[in-house]
Amino acid sequence: MTDEATDDIAQAWQELVGTARRTASEGLVVGTSGNVSVRVGELVLVTPSGVPYDRLTARDTVAVDLDGKQVLGDLRPTSELPLHLVLHRETDARAVVHTHAVHATAVSTLVTELPPIHYMTAALGGPVRVAPYALYGTAELAGNMLHALSDRTACLLQNHGTVAHGDTLSQAYDRTAQLEWMCRVWLTASSVPGREPTLLSPPQLAEAAAQLAGYGQPGA
Repeated sequence: MTDEATDDIAQAWQELVGTARRTASEGLVVGTSGNVSVRVGELVLVTPSGVPYDRLTARDTVAVDLDGKQVLGDLRPTSELPLHLVLHRETDARAVVHTHAVHATAVSTLVTELPPIHYMTAALGGPVRVAPYALYGTAELAGNMLHALSDRTACLLQNHGTVAHGDTLSQAYDRTAQLEWMCRVWLTASSVPGREPTLLSPPQLAEAAAQLAGYGQPGA
């Protein structure tokens, strides 16, 4: 492995650990639940199974190839490795964040699709689907998730949590946080007795998507 590749892995691992710690500090996971991955070349760096994020150091780097064979580290990869690998193999995802966020998990038990309560639905590719329940860590769950993510950058896992992906860890995390916020908004609005939340129509979401395409600073 070249010095440049080693440096890239070291930087990616540092960013991965920082993202994992952020999911815990901002209440999107409890304990060692949830997991994070990022692709570096033909390798996928992943959080290890059952290790508190605040204990992870550079010496704990865990990496597998796209077939799941461990090539770096002594710690076992996350039990949700199949979920991460299918995204890195079958989509253009470079980074994946999986959480057990409270409001999103609650919504996953109530509907098969998050109602379009806010225009940021468009930023995730459209109404967020709920992948049918399957045991964690299984190929069945990974398959259900992949189907729910068709043309989307985030989904809910029934009775489980969230998955979001992006070009960077920062983008994947931001999409995760946005999804949790939208779930909280819908739960809050739908809890008012005798009232039904106003939802956005497909044309309104399309209009928002076009507007969001030009959001932010040029070239960012």
